[in-house]
Amino acid sequence: MPHWIALTLATGLLTAPTPQPGRQGDFAEAAREYGVPVSVLLGVSYLQSRWDDHAGQPSVSGGYGPMHLVDGGAAVPEGHHHDGDPRGDDARPMHLPTTPQSPAGSAEVPEDTLGEAARVSGIGAGRLRRDPAANIRGGAALLASYRGRPGGAPADWYDAVVRYAGSRGFADEVFALMRAGAARRTDDGSLVRLAAAPGAVPPARPMRKAASPAECPTSLDCEWMPAAFRKFGKKKDYGNHDRLNRPRRVDYIVIHDTEGSYAGVPSMVGNPRYVSWHYTIRSRDGHVAQHVRNRDIAWHAGNWDINSRSIGIEHEGYLARGGTWYTEAMYRSSARLVKHLASVYKVPLDRAHIIGHDNVPGTTPSTVPGMHEDPGPYWDWARYFALMDAPLKPAGKGESIIIRPDFDEHREHYTGCSSKRPARACPSQGSASVWLRTAPREDAPLVDDIGKRVGKDSTYSVYDHSARASTGQRFAVAGREGEWTAIWYLGQRAWFHNPPSAPTAIPAAGPLVTPVKDRVRVYGRAYPEKSAYAGSRSRFQRHVPLNYVIRRGQSYSTGLTLTGTYHRADSIHPARHDTVKGRLRYHQIQLGHRVMFVRAEDVRLVR
Repeated sequence: MPHWIALTLATGLLTAPTPQPGRQGDFAEAAREYGVPVSVLLGVSYLQSRWDDHAGQPSVSGGYGPMHLVDGGAAVPEGHHHDGDPRGDDARPMHLPTTPQSPAGSAEVPEDTLGEAARVSGIGAGRLRRDPAANIRGGAALLASYRGRPGGAPADWYDAVVRYAGSRGFADEVFALMRAGAARRTDDGSLVRLAAAPGAVPPARPMRKAASPAECPTSLDCEWMPAAFRKFGKKKDYGNHDRLNRPRRVDYIVIHDTEGSYAGVPSMVGNPRYVSWHYTIRSRDGHVAQHVRNRDIAWHAGNWDINSRSIGIEHEGYLARGGTWYTEAMYRSSARLVKHLASVYKVPLDRAHIIGHDNVPGTTPSTVPGMHEDPGPYWDWARYFALMDAPLKPAGKGESIIIRPDFDEHREHYTGCSSKRPARACPSQGSASVWLRTAPREDAPLVDDIGKRVGKDSTYSVYDHSARASTGQRFAVAGREGEWTAIWYLGQRAWFHNPPSAPTAIPAAGPLVTPVKDRVRVYGRAYPEKSAYAGSRSRFQRHVPLNYVIRRGQSYSTGLTLTGTYHRADSIHPARHDTVKGRLRYHQIQLGHRVMFVRAEDVRLVR
């Protein structure tokens, strides 16, 4: 324990005020004990954990408790997130290396703040992990050790906050939060408040040496970490993205998780034989790295049509590693980035355009089972859209609904979080998805996805979204019975529990499509008709229907109508690329958990 802290405690220099109850009192007591302004302590904790303990589970970056004390010794093996063909182009298939590039050593590896906090506070590491009050004390002691002396105005603690998480961007966001204030009920039932302090302004700091070339809003801590773009192999193949010499249309922003730590990102994105994405966001502080220019096509979604019209954002994390949690700092940075990109590219802020990797359709029936499931049911879509100033709100009493459970209170049963015991139930925590059943009762079987699990029943695994609808997705109502609501889902009625006392959906308005013939085929790509290729250097891309059909009397929400295009990119030189534009029109529909496409001539649009 630092000498000045011990002396302060021994002499009673810090007098105790009237104790406050619950977690609010834990913050007040820790702030008094170590001479940290309580607003600073609350601000740092909120940006890490939203003042929650998460039942002692670590975050995706190994942080524990309300103060997100990182256990630097708990190394997590790197995953291999991008299996299959992330490029997703039949005309130029891509096969990944058998094993991913091993992550190189990186200065980005977080410090062992749990060990540091144990040293300066005298509290054992085990207790810091499992006892939220002790964790708050450990975080306060760590901040105090960085500052070097107690007391002072919040602005005097700015450099200590920078050191705590490792970036100025994090510290700036902490002070912005202190100015705005916050209040919420934490996972122990306590009501915690951070009073707004409009005067909480960080100290003036020298201007940065050079502006970052990254395409980010100025308010974000953002760096340029370029992806590899060079030839390799005897056939002069190249990777790991396609550059364009003109602006491109962007219809989607695709949300991924890395299934690995941020430390492994430089080596993976820097490997021309691997894959690429546009941005990565670090968990502990929300730091952003851009790898591919937004005008260029990254190989991230497994569907070339979606890749050519999207921006991909990876978030440091693991879909199912013990049901771990994402930090508030990550959510806020990501929301700010997506809001900025949506404004630049005129992308609507809704779940038809801001999609997860798990919402991207397969290209052909053979690719559907292998399409990815991230970011999974533990990504809080409702909070994410609220941070983008686009909250999910009820709209009218139309023939559709938006899935919208209360994330904190909605605790569904999942399995698959433990690789050693995949049948074991995942730790209980908030969820953004609802289970879909064949009948309006809890014991009814889950609906099946004939494309994802061919010939097999759906499961409760976090890796199986066959029978799940996710927050923000809009579906056409197919029936109501008691506390249950049915939606049209993958060509069938699918029921979910939607009690008035704890609703899991809200009424919505918006266009629907309904078939004009009995069997309407569904596609994973919106490609042009054959005649559009006449005079082009591109070979006709066949229209391969997926496993699903929709029938008369069914309805599906649509969020995008477009004309088919195909961009041929088989050369490192953008001038040799070719874009085919057709006349065949498609509607994007929310068919199941994934979006898909139907030909406009096969359906009737109902507004």
